[in-house]
Amino acid sequence: MAEVLRYDHVYISYNARRVVEDVSFTLGQGEILGIVGESGSGKSTVIKAAMGLLGPTGQVTRGDIWYGDRDIPDLTPAQARKLNGPEISMIFQSAGASFCPIRTVGAQLYEAMREHGPITRWAFEQRALGLLQKIGFEDGRRILDSYPFELSGGMQQRVGIAAAMLMTPRVLLADEPTSALDVSVQKQVVEEMLKVREVFGTAIVIVTHNIGVVGAMADNVLVMKDGKTVEYGPAEMVLEHPREEYTRTLMAAVPRLRR
Repeated sequence: MAEVLRYDHVYISYNARRVVEDVSFTLGQGEILGIVGESGSGKSTVIKAAMGLLGPTGQVTRGDIWYGDRDIPDLTPAQARKLNGPEISMIFQSAGASFCPIRTVGAQLYEAMREHGPITRWAFEQRALGLLQKIGFEDGRRILDSYPFELSGGMQQRVGIAAAMLMTPRVLLADEPTSALDVSVQKQVVEEMLKVREVFGTAIVIVTHNIGVVGAMADNVLVMKDGKTVEYGPAEMVLEHPREEYTRTLMAAVPRLRR
């Protein structure tokens, strides 16, 4: 399995206070990695670092985040902009909040695509409708013509996945994508992300406190506590036969989704 993303002994600080310490993992092509841990464990910070979303007070202070031969913390803002979207994309906890409420979904997706190169409205619509159909939307035209508030929370989240995949990135980062959804809609979102991997071969990192979601999706699991790695390995081993007491406590605390 070809490597697409690698964290080598990464340390991250906010305002000179260390919040992530010595985190390492490798993401292969088409692999789904689940990062789990309680709130405040540093798991969202880990993936935000790959997108340069740590804000003005956050910084990777030690270690490397490799995408191919590029070390992401060393990229200039211009270089990072070329990477974010076409190569690495992200789904946020509340996708609806990232859309402008007074413009249609289609208008906003078209604008996002034009930021990365010239494309006609017709070509955009063909690409967007094709993508929406491939990942399970039967009413793509209605989605593009809708305002965000005309879509349910679950539908907004599913459209967030489509938006992140519009430029078919090799890596998709998902930050608590199901936490605000009820169980039936969680299942839809999980199925959509699995479809993205199946159709496009996309590698996915999903950050969540929901062990059920990880059990339904992940090939490998990284368990974090207080900014450090507690356990890392194949999902079946970590979920069914955890080595560490903290992991066992975490596994026992959250109900699981069936595949």
